[in-house]
Amino acid sequence: MAADAQTGETEKLTKSLKLFDVYAIATGAMFSSGLFLLPGIAAADTGNSVYLAYLAAGFLILPAMYCMAELSTAMPKSGGTYFFLDRAMGPLMGTIGGLGSWIAVVFKSAFALVGMGAYLGLYLDVPITITAVVLTLVFGAVNYAGAKETTMLQRILVTTLVVILGAFTILGLAEAGIPEVFTPEPDYGTFFSNGLVGFVSTIGLVFVSYAGLTKVASVAEEVENPDRNIPLGMLLSLITATAIYTLGTLILVKLLEPEALFGSLTPMADGAEAFLGWMPYDLGVLLIVVSAIAAFASTGNAGIMSASRYPFAMAKDKLVPERLSRLSRFETPTLAIALTVATMIAVLVLFDVASVAKLASAFQLLLFGLVCVAVIVMRQSGIESYKPGYATPFYPWFPVAGILIAFWLIIEMGFLAIAFTGMIVIACALWYQFYAADRVRRRGAIFHVHEQLGRARYEGIESELMSIVHDRTAEENLAYEQVIAKSAMVDIDASFCDFDILLERTVAIAEERFEIDPDALRDAFADAPFERHRVLPRILLLHRTLDLIGEPKLFVFRFGDGAELSLDTEHDFHTVMILLVPEEPIGLDLRIAGHVAEIACGDRFEERWLAAEDEQAMNAVLVRDDHFLHAPIGDIASIADKAGWRLEEVELPETCLIVMVERGGELMIARGDLVLETGDRLSIIGEPEDLAKL
Repeated sequence: MAADAQTGETEKLTKSLKLFDVYAIATGAMFSSGLFLLPGIAAADTGNSVYLAYLAAGFLILPAMYCMAELSTAMPKSGGTYFFLDRAMGPLMGTIGGLGSWIAVVFKSAFALVGMGAYLGLYLDVPITITAVVLTLVFGAVNYAGAKETTMLQRILVTTLVVILGAFTILGLAEAGIPEVFTPEPDYGTFFSNGLVGFVSTIGLVFVSYAGLTKVASVAEEVENPDRNIPLGMLLSLITATAIYTLGTLILVKLLEPEALFGSLTPMADGAEAFLGWMPYDLGVLLIVVSAIAAFASTGNAGIMSASRYPFAMAKDKLVPERLSRLSRFETPTLAIALTVATMIAVLVLFDVASVAKLASAFQLLLFGLVCVAVIVMRQSGIESYKPGYATPFYPWFPVAGILIAFWLIIEMGFLAIAFTGMIVIACALWYQFYAADRVRRRGAIFHVHEQLGRARYEGIESELMSIVHDRTAEENLAYEQVIAKSAMVDIDASFCDFDILLERTVAIAEERFEIDPDALRDAFADAPFERHRVLPRILLLHRTLDLIGEPKLFVFRFGDGAELSLDTEHDFHTVMILLVPEEPIGLDLRIAGHVAEIACGDRFEERWLAAEDEQAMNAVLVRDDHFLHAPIGDIASIADKAGWRLEEVELPETCLIVMVERGGELMIARGDLVLETGDRLSIIGEPEDLAKL
């Protein structure tokens, strides 16, 4: 079943997004209706305490943000919420999270482009719907051209937006006077005009203004150094949004009369007109309109980018047609983008976008709650390969708070929102039942929680998480392949073997091949237990850290039909791998384990592994074929005339490394002072393009 976890993930997106791109996607997804439409409506519900509602909402999003950051760094894969729910709670919940997220983001993005068309209509006589359709096609084309092009546009839009809104905030504070701004006005209605209930209801109304913060999780697979850039980018984005939302609405309260603010659909433009009227050519209002257009455009652009990653990720897992996982020559999911754009155009033409988008917000709140549940499931599963680069603080209280906040706010949104959310859930469940249920065998980490209750567990998730650990450090892969290429491969055909005998054979091989002190190694083995992972149902990986070695060592034992293996387990293993790694860098054992898991989950691995006739053939199977070359020295054109040279004198392409030399049937570690001979066979690893140069 582990093989099913790696569902054809042959097409991978390029890691091209940096910290500022994460910040731009998250920030751009937040600023649209929440600032340019909602403040007047919200102020009508709660009076001049509206800025506190925005501030409170910014704090209430923290549990969901922290949980999303943890899952994004543990599993930085395309699809974000879908992938997290699927791997935590199984493909049914993944289908609900993936299709539901896609629907919700499509509606919200379409609504943003309608808002952009409306603001353009203030200065240009253009039909709103047609303008929104054209903008959808334009942003779809930008997304098709590549993530770099998409995020470059996003950078420009968000920079423009933040600069103008920052200037608006600074000039507004200067106009009103900072002490006066923070002094409540008793005559401006009541502070809580509709009491505490009205204030709480307003928090629920403006909370969705922050919902775009977590959209960046859907493009986590494309983020460089996700452990740092995702949580930091999200936090910086939230600080920016909370500051501008809170101070911006506070300035509006101070500078506009209640009757001018309450219910206004253009509150920011009204505020600019009130205190920036001294600018020539109505420049103050014009700049706010420009920032509004940039806000709606960035939301629409980021929406298409993040929405298209849901069907792309689900297609790789066979929950929707696999054609949607195809990448273009620009390394973007072509058909997924086309489907998203086409659906947005249909929504723009056929629906009252504003009404449906508000209802879709309730589903996004449901997803926030489920993401918090997913963190609890992953933590409680006890899967050792679940290693987030960022951990949710105050666990489990923050995830529990996130669950309660999400469902409380859904209730506050009323019956229609709850009914719409229920309809989406039912529709997604029906799709899973009639399309996907027979295509997948995968189960979520929740089955590991079930195991603690005496029920079944699903092993495939462990292999996949180890593979994800490997992907997170892809640029170090060749170093790991060097470890594997130098590993000791041992065939045991006909003898009894238990754990103690395996360790003793490991000690003997370590002394002979790697010159490790046998007594020190035995003492180290006695100090602490090994961690165990089933890479495949019949392949076991044991690993632990040691302070007496300077670089990783791998020992692989393959058992024939005549061998008897006793490891105090019901599993019938034909291969046991023992991995020893130094204590620094931390996490190296899991990274190498992740690399092994990715190789083992490849096409026909087990068949090729069992068919390998000798140590060299076993070694070749365990290293990726396109990164490995094993040939006689005379067959390698650039080295054929180097017999008699020391290895340290042989110049190779940049990423190439000779790791083993076979001479007269004996394998030797490739050391710098080893002199090459005419009959040698060399094992070389490197990037495919550099190996081709040889």
